[in-house]
Amino acid sequence: MNWDYYIKQLPFETSLDELVVVSAGISIFFAIIVAWLPFITKVPNGQRMKSLKLRRSDLMNKATKAQNRGLKDKGVGFAGKLVARMKLLKGATADAAQEKLLKAGFRSRDAVVIFLFMKLALPLTFALAALILFYGLNLYKLEPMMRMFVSLGAVIVGAYAPDVYVKNAADKRRAVLTKSLPDALDLMVICTESGLNLDGALLRSAREMRLSSPELADELELTSIELGFLTDRREALENFAKRTGLPSVEALVSTLSQAEKYGTPLASSLKVLANEMRDERLMKAEEKAAKLPATLTIPMVIFIMPALFIVLIGPGIIQAVDSFSKM
Repeated sequence: MNWDYYIKQLPFETSLDELVVVSAGISIFFAIIVAWLPFITKVPNGQRMKSLKLRRSDLMNKATKAQNRGLKDKGVGFAGKLVARMKLLKGATADAAQEKLLKAGFRSRDAVVIFLFMKLALPLTFALAALILFYGLNLYKLEPMMRMFVSLGAVIVGAYAPDVYVKNAADKRRAVLTKSLPDALDLMVICTESGLNLDGALLRSAREMRLSSPELADELELTSIELGFLTDRREALENFAKRTGLPSVEALVSTLSQAEKYGTPLASSLKVLANEMRDERLMKAEEKAAKLPATLTIPMVIFIMPALFIVLIGPGIIQAVDSFSKM
């Protein structure tokens, strides 16, 4: 097949080698996007319930069999093999990555594998893209030193991009949990006052919060599941605090642990916590409202004041220019 004829029909001048390089770069980019899809797509309620059932089965197998079903046993194809061969799932790095992903809401078995693989693949991909653009195709006429700095910057961006994405996801999830936690505490107060125990109160509150706050409903239901299967109930409550990373949840866990240990009234303690959290949420709203005038000062100076000056002083300036021109 005569490829030169078809290449000449393109609206821009290029060669077969450049076209192959660009096609390879596009293929690598879409491969990275496909590998990153589990972190981008939102999990619907059906898959949320499936993940909770999977966690229940894992706890059941752990309680009945002396085996460890960790992240090492499962993988995602090439990524899992590469991460396992480089032994990245062992040590403090994998534990820290798993804790970050739990706070961001990624609880699947392959989340750590994908995260560590992206930490390896993105710097290499960005470096390859920079080499293709700046040295292969020479699209941007840059100095050699500037090319080197831009290539190094691309590598740094690729290295920190997964951490930044997971941190932003964790911050958004933390804000959602903080906003809906007082309502969940009110539901738990109603459930405990009606005679339900802690497990039943968490499960019932999770069902009621499923539509308004599915993130908090998942955490409450998962805590209820762990309370029923783990040998140490305090460990299940501490896992709830670790997955959220909120000071308010830590206070809730401390209250629930004391109620479990000493038999203190749970409803009164939850009422106090709910009132404190509502007051804290109101104080944060008032703080944002107090910061609003100072925040709007810069946009007013940049966008509103010039237009106001033009309207007020513009006619006088025009008249002065006309009078000076006549003189």
